Formats: sequence, structure tokens, C-alpha cells
Amino acid sequence: MSEDARFEDGAERALRLKALESADLEVISALVQDAVFPGNEMSYRAANRRFAILLNRFRWEDAAPERHGPERVQSVLVIEDVLRVQTTGVRRDADTVLSVLSLGFEAGEDGAGRVEITLAGDGAIGLDVEALEVTLRDVTRPYGAPSGAVPGHPE
Repeated sequence: MSEDARFEDGAERALRLKALESADLEVISALVQDAVFPGNEMSYRAANRRFAILLNRFRWEDAAPERHGPERVQSVLVIEDVLRVQTTGVRRDADTVLSVLSLGFEAGEDGAGRVEITLAGDGAIGLDVEALEVTLRDVTRPYGAPSGAVPGHPE
């Protein structure tokens, strides 16, 4: 008999997650909220139908922030089976820092749909996909958050 993984199981380990359903994507969305990245860290390979972003992700899952302070980690967010990419309010240069607010999926017919990456400042990245397949993988060790603070949102 197998049991589902628990949130606590991954607390101090590198994340490696895959979303194949909307509910899975909600988990990844929560983990990439407040991730930041330079505009030039996005890549779309039409021949491979793959879109990727190298993110500096806040470690929301951290089990011991009181021990070492708030942390970030570099992670790669990959969306597979991408047919088309559209951006709004996104500059793709190294001097522009973008911040992720959320990921969402709008289902279409036969498993196809649209992955929407909502960014702070009214920016958005829309990805038409043949099927939902999103992965998030940590690629570095955690490091102290440069701000020394947990991200916050004014109410």
C-alpha cells in the first residue's frame, strides 16, 4: 500500500514537481509565488515545444526559517507541449526583473488549453499547450534572501 507524500517530506530537500492536472498546477503556483527573474531568463524552443524560466524562488516550504532566515533557491520552471507564446507587459532584457504572482490553467478541448503566468505590474505570459505538463525543479542550494525578509503583499 502506498500513501501520498506529505508536505513535511520535502521541507529541507530540493523540489522536483510535475503538474499534469489543474490541481497539481495550484501547488506549483503557490511555490513560485513571488519568484523573481530577469526578463532575459525566459526561453522558448519552438522545435522542442518547450518554454522555460530560470527563477529565483522564495522557499515557502522551508521548515526552519527561524534557524537561518528567509531563503531563496534557483529553480527551473518548464512548460512542455507549447504551441504558442504570447506576452503582455513583459520586457525581455537583463535589466528588467519580473515577479511571478501565479500560474493558472484554462482547459480547452481534448486536454489542450492555456497556461497563464501572471506577473506583478500587469504583466502576463500566455502559453497555448497541447496538454498540461509543467515541471518545477530546484537547481541550486538555497541561499539567504537578499532582502532578508519574507515577501509581502499590501492588502
